[in-house]
Amino acid sequence: MGASLTEAWSKLAGVMFIWGTIQQFFPYELCYRINSLWHRVENYFYPYVKITIDEFSNGKSNEIYRHVDSYLGTKSVDKDAKFLKVEKSEENKCFAVSLDEGEEIADEFQGAKLSWRSHKETLSDDSTSHRRYTITFNKRHREIVIGKYLKHVMEEGKAIQFQNRKQKIYSNNCSEDWHWSGKGMWRDINFVHPATFDTLAMDPKKKEEIINDLMAFTKGKDYYSKVGKAWKRGYLLYGPPGTGKSTMIAAIANFLNYDIYDLELTSVKDNSGLTKLLMETTSKSIIVIEDIDCSADLTSKRKEEKKKKKDETSDSDSDSDSDSASDSESGKKLTLSGLLNFIDGIWSACGQERIIIFTTNHKDRLDPALIRRGHMD
Repeated sequence: MGASLTEAWSKLAGVMFIWGTIQQFFPYELCYRINSLWHRVENYFYPYVKITIDEFSNGKSNEIYRHVDSYLGTKSVDKDAKFLKVEKSEENKCFAVSLDEGEEIADEFQGAKLSWRSHKETLSDDSTSHRRYTITFNKRHREIVIGKYLKHVMEEGKAIQFQNRKQKIYSNNCSEDWHWSGKGMWRDINFVHPATFDTLAMDPKKKEEIINDLMAFTKGKDYYSKVGKAWKRGYLLYGPPGTGKSTMIAAIANFLNYDIYDLELTSVKDNSGLTKLLMETTSKSIIVIEDIDCSADLTSKRKEEKKKKKDETSDSDSDSDSDSASDSESGKKLTLSGLLNFIDGIWSACGQERIIIFTTNHKDRLDPALIRRGHMD
């Protein structure tokens, strides 16, 4: 049957060649109508649909292309593709494999068979070359491909890029001119730490419990969406110095392949600055505040205020001035309320799949609101 179809299309191509030769003898309107009719017939019988994904879109790098490139790189190894490219950037842990120009591989998804092909073209007004991928499939699978398959490719490609990237550890920028320098509120370096759960010395049952909890968290996107909660989790690590709190953080980061944001509260001026720092963190990351009982004078203030009893004065004006001064001062400082909003307020949902970790040597010094369930799980 395949040979018959090939022969039929070959004959049709011959007819079109002949028509292209003799159409110059026919009026333009007649030629236009015949061509239009032919394209309708061709589209009706041609069983395939093609989708093109360009490397650049509107002058900008196409995110879809990058994810497709990563996805097809892994497929090319499984499918024994013969023309490949290997690249490695400073941001990647290992080599990235992709299809070379002209290479074609097949894929299958929920019964739909698809063919991917890599192309390269040079624009007439530009000397640079742009790459693209073309996916071809039977038109009866249009809904599967557009509705499900492309989303699957995007998610798989994104996951591959995430696993291949180098981990970073960030510290908040203490400089006053961070906004004008263009470097943002965080500074980063590559995170390289040997700690893993295999090398961590701790009770085996507790270790297994933590690992299972972390795995459940990473797979909990649908759960958090169903219950209407931000996709985040809090850990409180407490104990005397030298008991492995920082090592545990490194082991968690290596286990999940997450970046670390080491937040120094003493460098944060006010609640607004804390919110801005949160907005510049990424998903799939760990936000760490070490020695939170020493980082800022926040957690024990409310206990001290409850114990103190101030004498009442008869001067109402004096009281008013004192209260307004106190409010003005608190508005310019980092407060416990600001920290609570940071970990569980509306702004805490500006990213997904994040873990917040507090460490302390003295758990009893922390405000109960800071370590309740939902804040520190």
